[in-house]
Amino acid sequence: MATTKVKGTNKKIKELKGIKPEKITDEQLKKVQDTVNGINRTQLEIGNMEVKKHEMMHSVASFREELAVLQVEFEKEYGTYDVDIQSGIINYPKENGEADKKD
Repeated sequence: MATTKVKGTNKKIKELKGIKPEKITDEQLKKVQDTVNGINRTQLEIGNMEVKKHEMMHSVASFREELAVLQVEFEKEYGTYDVDIQSGIINYPKENGEADKKD
């Protein structure tokens, strides 16, 4: 007598007998491994970006310190550190609240 195989029958028989699968399918394993690897790569990249950000923040702090030194030098030499950074023109403070007038 010939038997006919029905898709999923073996799984159903195991389920009825209380037999549980020992492991996930190879396709499921590959999918979960790829997903976890993607998470790990992304977290590593975020870490690299945070290190770069930290280094750049130190650079900004260094530039600010350098600017403060220059401002002190300009204040001593010119009486003000208000300078147009495009042209180098010194913007002296207006005396008595009035602009210089030429008659």
